[in-house]
Amino acid sequence: MPAKPRKYKKKKKKEVKPMLFTTLNYKLLGLGVLLVVIGFTAMRIENEVYGFVSLFISPVVILTGYMVVIYAILKRDHKLENPSTKPS
Repeated sequence: MPAKPRKYKKKKKKEVKPMLFTTLNYKLLGLGVLLVVIGFTAMRIENEVYGFVSLFISPVVILTGYMVVIYAILKRDHKLENPSTKPS
């Protein structure tokens, strides 16, 4: 008996969704995490409770790192929001 021809199902193409973060977002996230690590490391290296770096410099660096991380998470690329409009 001849083999029956197989019927192949057509696979539906999935709609490609843009990524949530762009490369700029990831770079900013990395920079923010790096600033937080540098701030805590500087605080640990000085190892004094009332030292100038521990009291003034490190907290500012750590806070800046956290602000950069929050900005990187909240930043949106407006070009990706409306992909139907293509520049001519």
